[in-house]
Amino acid sequence: MTKTAILRRARLAVSGAVAIFVLQACGGGGGSSDNAGGGFSSNPSSGYAQQCSANNIEAASSLRTASLTTEKSWVRAYMDEAYLWRDEVPSVNASAAEFSGNDVGAALAAYFTALLTPARTASGKYKDQFSFVMPTREWNALSDAGVAVGYGIEWHLGSSLPPRNIRVAYVEPNSPAALAGVQRGDTLVTADGVGADDVTSSGVDTLNEALFPSQATISHRFVLTSNSGLTRSPTFVAGNVTKTPVLQKQVVTASDGAKVGYMVFNDHVATSEAQLISAVTDFKTQGISELVLDIRYNGGGYLYIASELAYMIAGAAPTSGKVFEQLRYNSRRTSDTNSSDARTPFYDTSCILANGKCTDEKQLPVLNLRRVYVLAQEGTCSASEAIINGLRGVDVEVVLVGGTTCGKPYGFTGKDNCGYSYFPIEFVGTNNKGFGEYADGFVAGGSGATGVPGCSMTDDFSHQLGDTSESMLAAALQYRATGTCPAKPASATTGRATALAATSADSVALSLKRLAARSNRIVGGRP
Repeated sequence: MTKTAILRRARLAVSGAVAIFVLQACGGGGGSSDNAGGGFSSNPSSGYAQQCSANNIEAASSLRTASLTTEKSWVRAYMDEAYLWRDEVPSVNASAAEFSGNDVGAALAAYFTALLTPARTASGKYKDQFSFVMPTREWNALSDAGVAVGYGIEWHLGSSLPPRNIRVAYVEPNSPAALAGVQRGDTLVTADGVGADDVTSSGVDTLNEALFPSQATISHRFVLTSNSGLTRSPTFVAGNVTKTPVLQKQVVTASDGAKVGYMVFNDHVATSEAQLISAVTDFKTQGISELVLDIRYNGGGYLYIASELAYMIAGAAPTSGKVFEQLRYNSRRTSDTNSSDARTPFYDTSCILANGKCTDEKQLPVLNLRRVYVLAQEGTCSASEAIINGLRGVDVEVVLVGGTTCGKPYGFTGKDNCGYSYFPIEFVGTNNKGFGEYADGFVAGGSGATGVPGCSMTDDFSHQLGDTSESMLAAALQYRATGTCPAKPASATTGRATALAATSADSVALSLKRLAARSNRIVGGRP
């Protein structure tokens, strides 16, 4: 695999199955980088743990006593111990130039990507698009506090090649973008002077850095057009933005007078728990009889959050004594597969995580619903898919409206070493009925094992989230009332075939980067 291919695979696509930033590693018997490759390590990872390169700026200075080779040896050994597809790790020359150098993070990232299984699913996508690594300080900030560097914009990429149709999916409340008047549906014209449809390597790099800034305090210039044709030219300084996981909640009065709850849930981070409990409590107080759960942009996160939400939807009767998700590890970890820790129950009490401990364990509110309407698209991933699968496993009817979900029945626990948190895929999760084969996603209105009753609909950027005229919410309300689906709106593909035909073979496809921690299923967090 070439360095360019490695880097492209490591980028995280917003509009399709989600690949990730990863730190890569080597290792092997005796710590020889020449023999690290794809062969299994003869030494346990503990033999190399916390022995860090002198150039690793993420490691504590007192630990910088070793070399990059030692760090790669730790990761290669850990992959052999933990990776679900350990038998499929390819043979790689760890001493190659792209896996070396003074930039420790870049070297490890490139090598770790090269070690991921090259196997593909039936649809042709990589089976492992999800393993990743990130600096521990960044992981802690995002997973525990919901903080990320940016401006408060969630971008949607219509296509990797022109016309890309890059639009604003939603804006975080009180963020720099919100204060500047940016709204859902705004279309990107330029970023730092580069057109949204630029196909050069330098142009794509500029777009990615502007849209997903890697550093705070750096300013970036944008030109955006709104749905009404208004042009805005904001300049944003990237900073720490605290996410609002439950972006919106409201009660809609349906045509028959029934009260229908609607909730936009975007992130399974620790701070989402209190917001979810508050939303469900409010819905219960208002006496809703149906729920529309909008997780079209929810890439996942902590599995215990998904379990709690599923319990709050279904209640005690269908979930008592049932498994929300059963985990299966690699062939070396049968004891882990058979352990009680591999069984995630339907949690019926809160946690409210702080400093690694549950601080407020109380009975969760419940809606006792036998049916839920779920709005989903390709950005619905991992822990979000576990909600769908977990509820179906206890015979709660799920009606799916939107597109095909990302297809990630996999997850990990995570391991820290030398200032980085590593997340190779460790397990596959199944529901109470033993089903977990949805690597190509759940299909709205589809057939077969992964087909879910409902309506195939495109995302509607011409309306705000929560507007009952927005196509996906409108379809859910119609299906609820009549059992039928509205006509699917035509995609914005006018001129697309001509544009693609005219695109040079040397054009660079754009894969917008997204924090890998927001696109996964993470076991742990809750003690």
